[in-house]
Amino acid sequence: MARRHIAVYPGSFDPVTFGHLDVVRRGRGLFDELVVGVGTNPGKAHLFTHQERVEMVSTLVDQLVKDDPEGSPVRVESFTGLTVDFARHCGAAAILRGVRNLSDLQYEVQQAVTNRQVASIETAFVVAGQSFAYTSSSLIKQITAMGEDLSGLSSMVPESVIELLKEKKEQEHPLLMRLREG
Repeated sequence: MARRHIAVYPGSFDPVTFGHLDVVRRGRGLFDELVVGVGTNPGKAHLFTHQERVEMVSTLVDQLVKDDPEGSPVRVESFTGLTVDFARHCGAAAILRGVRNLSDLQYEVQQAVTNRQVASIETAFVVAGQSFAYTSSSLIKQITAMGEDLSGLSSMVPESVIELLKEKKEQEHPLLMRLREG
């Protein structure tokens, strides 16, 4: 029996972007199964709670799968701790990562070498499409904090995410207040 090739695509997804969804879409064509792991980075302040991020990603991934039923199955799971431990838990052959630019590549290669050395797990990279090369969750949070009209984010995030960002802005989320004050 042939071995199934499972990949884990980890991230904080705070918020999820079209670039993230592009990596999911492309990963579905590369692996037999894809597990999107919504993790918590203790070094980052999050705009959305862990549960909100899991729900946001789940809803958007479900829609992506519905729109393209031919791709490999994908599931969304929550995790804490090391990505390599989560990958082992899922039976993953690889960690899937999106690379937008040279800065990403330098960081991601360092992580990939460490993950291979420490946990014997490979990393597969997909290069971002040109329209996603400069989109980041950090940039989206800055625009949300400082911008008046969030409709300009429509090329970076789905409409449902824009609505959630508007809610956080109306609630004067502390992270957005800190970003606004600089």
